[in-house]
Amino acid sequence: MSVTMTIRLDPELKQRLEQLADATQRSKSFLAAQALRDYVELNEWQVGEINQALKEADEGSFASQQDVSKVLGKWGVDAG
Repeated sequence: MSVTMTIRLDPELKQRLEQLADATQRSKSFLAAQALRDYVELNEWQVGEINQALKEADEGSFASQQDVSKVLGKWGVDAG
């Protein structure tokens, strides 16, 4: 099942979407829905990672200075 949603596009973006739809033999609606799906999935992942990192930070789960120095030392970076 799908629902209808109306969005406003600037003329240039609309033209580019039309050209891409013609070139790929896909509908503008298909391409727009796919673009939104990709955008939402990416941003859900990023927000999830940020929230997890904030939770770990709130719990005090940080790398120690020794851990950081050890990793940077492997890369030849002075962590001093």
